[in-house]
Amino acid sequence: MNVWHIITSSTPEILAAGLKYTLPIAIISFILGLLLALLTALARISRRGGWFNIVKWLCGFYIWLFRSTPLLVQLFIVYFGLPYLKIKGILPRGIQMSPVMAGILTFTLNTGAYCSETIRGAIESIPTGQWEAAASIGMTRGLALRRIIIPQAVRVSLPPLANSFISLVKDTSLAASITIVEMFEVSQQIAATNYQPLIMYSLVAVYYAVACSLLAWLQKYLEKWTGRYTRSTN
Repeated sequence: MNVWHIITSSTPEILAAGLKYTLPIAIISFILGLLLALLTALARISRRGGWFNIVKWLCGFYIWLFRSTPLLVQLFIVYFGLPYLKIKGILPRGIQMSPVMAGILTFTLNTGAYCSETIRGAIESIPTGQWEAAASIGMTRGLALRRIIIPQAVRVSLPPLANSFISLVKDTSLAASITIVEMFEVSQQIAATNYQPLIMYSLVAVYYAVACSLLAWLQKYLEKWTGRYTRSTN
């Protein structure tokens, strides 16, 4: 079979799957994961004590759990396992989700766990003198966090967060294991009909590489853009 014909005939189907599932799942999961990460990071650095220590412990347990287990196992537990979590009178049929919902939920939780530590580290990297300076002019801790600390932490955390998003785009290929017809699943289906797995898997690898290269270029642009004030003051 002609290689060029295989590439040109399968490319529209693979790219369509990327636009329909791969990118939307990655973008939605990353945005939700960032929100979750910010909340858990703020909870962990909070000075509150008493009953709030339970919240801190739960956040720490969540981060440990999702960083210590494989993403594929997490996908299987959410999609195949939760329907068996039956509670009489409350969840008689377990927790059932569509493949896309299960994928977004799993990727969100996984991304949130990793990004939480990134955000916490970025916030804690800001010198304590800036907290003290904000307090000296009457700012509350929350106000100092919003106006002084977080804007600086964003610049510090941007490279690792961008790397997390690039990794997430590649990890969405695991969604094929729960029947989501994203780019890798489409290439598998086409390979099963034309019996050319080497060409099809190489082709989809090229498309992932192109997408991640574009994101890496965007990452460098954002780093340069967010660092413009730092350079202007030096």
